[in-house]
Amino acid sequence: MIGFRNDGNDFMRHNGISVKSYQRDCVEVELRIGACSLNPFGILHGGAYYTMADCAAGAAARSNGGRYVTLSGGLNYIKSVSQGTVTAKGSVIHRGSTTCILHVDITDEESAVLAEGDFTMFCIEPPPADS
Repeated sequence: MIGFRNDGNDFMRHNGISVKSYQRDCVEVELRIGACSLNPFGILHGGAYYTMADCAAGAAARSNGGRYVTLSGGLNYIKSVSQGTVTAKGSVIHRGSTTCILHVDITDEESAVLAEGDFTMFCIEPPPADS
């Protein structure tokens, strides 16, 4: 399942993001920081944080078999990092018939919180009846 999630998402692959853990209602993605993910000051670009958070939230929303798109998202940047691997964990807080609300934490290799936020995903296609 993780291989399919990584191979089937060109956007994540292009941005160096891969699925680390995939369970229903909880998905972790990771990014190994490289030169292309840094801002001009040599720290992880805010857009990389947000992209990771959006990918983790979207994957967690879709873990029930439905199809979701981002309706809104907000991210609080707490701490910067310039090297290593960062992980974004998206967890479902509430799943309704048309929306899914999720929380995302982004941490470094020592589990220090770098950013956190909340996302709302809109269901464009419900999961199959048997899931």
